[in-house]
Amino acid sequence: LHGSVRCVAVCADSGEPGFTGTAAAQRRHVVRVGGQAAMELAESAHRGLQELADPDLFDCKAFSVFVKVAFRSLLSAHSDGAVLGDPALGHIDPTILKHCHAAATTCILELVKQNADKSTISTFLEDLKCDGERIDVFYNEFQKNKSNLENILTSIGRCPPHVCDASWRLEYKIKNSHVHKVNQPSYLITLNVEDGGERSEDIQFSCTMEQLQDLVGKMKDAAKSLEKATQM
Repeated sequence: LHGSVRCVAVCADSGEPGFTGTAAAQRRHVVRVGGQAAMELAESAHRGLQELADPDLFDCKAFSVFVKVAFRSLLSAHSDGAVLGDPALGHIDPTILKHCHAAATTCILELVKQNADKSTISTFLEDLKCDGERIDVFYNEFQKNKSNLENILTSIGRCPPHVCDASWRLEYKIKNSHVHKVNQPSYLITLNVEDGGERSEDIQFSCTMEQLQDLVGKMKDAAKSLEKATQM
């Protein structure tokens, strides 16, 4: 692990620094079916699905168009651009569209991974306050595209990338863009990772000293658990 220290006098005030990228820690929402945990979704994804189910934001026609575009975007090279470019959704705030699109695609992939049946999907959507018509629209699209999505998921490597190297840089924010004193240190962490195909890439995130200490503590706990497992 190697690093450097840098002091900055003025930078844009971007709010409270936190983890981003793969190091992000999000609250999880557990979806239960029949009392059993069926899958987990990030809290932000669950909120996006609640917005999608809101008839004041998405009427039945807009919901139907949105769902079809969401499935189609997973099977093509286009993502939320397809949602923003559809004239049938032009009356909806683009920020809401992006949020709902990210939530919907996350949910769809999780349902495919769980091989969810109609009962599971219906219960899940009912909990979001979707009526029968919306549930039928979603389930029909799910059945129509399930096989293709399974093929895509199968083609994706199952081995997560491993860390080859790590570096850090300390930034000390003296003032913000309003020239107010901040005196706030933050760490910029870069992890060089490599996948099974030996393709290398950098993953970067920023964190406060407390967040970095928390991350290091969790990594130490993981290392101890792995050491114990190898001795069993």
